[in-house]
Amino acid sequence: MDMSMGTTTSATPAATSSASSMSMDMGGGGHSCKISMLWNWNTVDTCFIAKSWHITSRGMFAGSCIGVICLVICLEFLRRLGKEYDRLLLRQHKSKVAATETNQASSAKIPSFGFRPTVFQQMVRALLHMCQFAVAYFVMLLAMYYNGYFIICIFIGAYIGSFIFTWETISSGDGKQTSVANESTVCCG
Repeated sequence: MDMSMGTTTSATPAATSSASSMSMDMGGGGHSCKISMLWNWNTVDTCFIAKSWHITSRGMFAGSCIGVICLVICLEFLRRLGKEYDRLLLRQHKSKVAATETNQASSAKIPSFGFRPTVFQQMVRALLHMCQFAVAYFVMLLAMYYNGYFIICIFIGAYIGSFIFTWETISSGDGKQTSVANESTVCCG
């Protein structure tokens, strides 16, 4: 099947040998995008996500690789931001409980365990989660192109992002553990 014309043609040796990739004519002077759904090391004339992301030079590919690294670092930042926002909410709740306890008689203490966020606080939490999910989904879509360079860039971004945004105190058994090992998955949101 010839993807650039949308018609079915008889199989030629060239068509059968390139069954792992599709070539899509972008209508721009004979340049076509190489889109492969198998492991590849394609650089120039590759397309990612949309036909407007057509790599036409090595410099453009290098810039795209740097962008992928930054995107994954951004994902790690959003994860940390979500944790820090939850910690802020807990600190605010604890200080509110402490202020209430000092104003009331000791017989009517308010329990200081978990609490339910307000509607606005939950809206902010949901917004942070949505942003994490969207960025993680976009990273997953990029990984599905099976481009070795992009996958290496995803790993590099995860390393740098984790190094920067998970560098925090690790507690021992007081319920405040922050290790990524406590998360159900660190991939895709």
